[in-house]
Amino acid sequence: MSSSSPDPADIQQIEWQVDSAPVEYPAALADMEARAAAIFEGGMGERVWLLEHPPLYTAGTSANPAELIDPRFPVHEAGRGGRYTYHGPGQRIGYLNIDLRERGKDVRNFVHHLEGWMIDALGDLGVEARRADGRIGIWTDDLDGREAKIGALGIRVRRWVTLHGFSINVDPDLSHFGGIVPCGLAEYPVTSLAALEKTASMTTLDAALKAHFPAFLSRLGRCRAGVEQCGAGR
Repeated sequence: MSSSSPDPADIQQIEWQVDSAPVEYPAALADMEARAAAIFEGGMGERVWLLEHPPLYTAGTSANPAELIDPRFPVHEAGRGGRYTYHGPGQRIGYLNIDLRERGKDVRNFVHHLEGWMIDALGDLGVEARRADGRIGIWTDDLDGREAKIGALGIRVRRWVTLHGFSINVDPDLSHFGGIVPCGLAEYPVTSLAALEKTASMTTLDAALKAHFPAFLSRLGRCRAGVEQCGAGR
């Protein structure tokens, strides 16, 4: 098998879970932490978990209380990297329990390729998404030509198993972001697929994510095999 192709057996061993009903944040956090512990102990396999939350704010490890402007929704300590962010209906959340012990043990490499996975999936939906130097997240231009954030990510790694993951705005109520300074970046707006007048549904986004997942996994595998340099710049 070529080093550029993921092992089909490796992909099949990773559970792909999609929840249709909103999941309360404390329950999701407890579930992903239990899953990460079980993966480390060898009792369960890796997982990609796609879900939505009811309206809430989460505070990362770098959250500044001054950036919580209007706590109109519950605020949860997340334990992930980053600052304040919003989660709610119409936003696709992806929680990743991936074992990096066999995938390079390189957090920066993992985050870099996670960004690339999000960008590739959005590209299938007609969004020219990109990284931005010095700013975490996934960016595009809104209908007024302003640079706007369409995706966020925050990762925690415990004993080389990942927790938390990413969010992509499909059709959330963007006014809900007004209760915080999203990710500490007050000067940039937030956008969504709906605000960009894209007709993609949550199901369509999920399909694009799943289609590009093997390539994402393959890049981590190439890092493990030494085919590419780990620790790619962001």
